[in-house]
Amino acid sequence: MAGWLALALQYELMVVGNPQMGLGELTLNFFSYFTILSNILVALALTVPAIAPNSKLGRWSLSESVRAAVTMYIVVVGVVYHFLLAPTWNPQGWSLVANNLLHYAMPIAFAVDWLVFTLKGRLRWVDPARWLVVVLVYGGWTLLHGKLSGWWPYWFVDVDQLGLGKAMIYFAGLLVFFLIVGLVVVAIDRTFGRRDRRTIAA
Repeated sequence: MAGWLALALQYELMVVGNPQMGLGELTLNFFSYFTILSNILVALALTVPAIAPNSKLGRWSLSESVRAAVTMYIVVVGVVYHFLLAPTWNPQGWSLVANNLLHYAMPIAFAVDWLVFTLKGRLRWVDPARWLVVVLVYGGWTLLHGKLSGWWPYWFVDVDQLGLGKAMIYFAGLLVFFLIVGLVVVAIDRTFGRRDRRTIAA
């Protein structure tokens, strides 16, 4: 519930704070933030299994690989925000509430949920590379949308300000960081999986 409320609050703040922009443009920009997309995945992964576990979406969101991938995405969101974005601005009031929920509370909550409740031991070392497809698609969309609209969701992918070469270097660095976080997720999964198998065998 907190995730959906945070998303709704952030959307309202974006609309109210940009009266000069059309609702369609604002909505498109809203869904062009990786933070928003990742938090939607988190909210779905926490909500659907509770209300419709046997539905197609419920089974999908309960998949060990899906939950691990979402963990990778949302952990990176929290870390990147804290070190690259938080120092560049100072949100106040409801904006501060929304930012803390989306960038701190939900990443921590989902990481703990994955660590405690998701079955371990089924991930492969190649899985993080597969999970990067989502990030690559997002990067392609960001580049296309930015060049057409002149709007960029984050300063480190702003091709207009940084130039294509420097923006691509930042993006490549982010890809590497995503991969590292994904490998850590797999390492934890395999470690806990071995422990669980030994516990069952004993």
